[in-house]
Amino acid sequence: WDLTVFGVSVVIGAGIFTVTASTAANLTGPAISVSFIFAAIAGGLAALCYAEFASTVPVAGSAYTFSYATFGEFVAWIIGWDLI
Repeated sequence: WDLTVFGVSVVIGAGIFTVTASTAANLTGPAISVSFIFAAIAGGLAALCYAEFASTVPVAGSAYTFSYATFGEFVAWIIGWDLI
């Protein structure tokens, strides 16, 4: 059973990226390059935010710990379950 689930997840995961790439190649113009640049900038800014949080709250726990220190237990619980 585990091997079947793993096989299905691998096929579905690869299919999502293949469809996205073929759609981007066939239906978009040069704007796709700009959108990748914007996505890279947004990802870099998110990484900088996590780096700042990690230096401010040097405790294991990632987003749960950061939100617990900032917003309290209830919001941290929601974010912790959201990450699962």
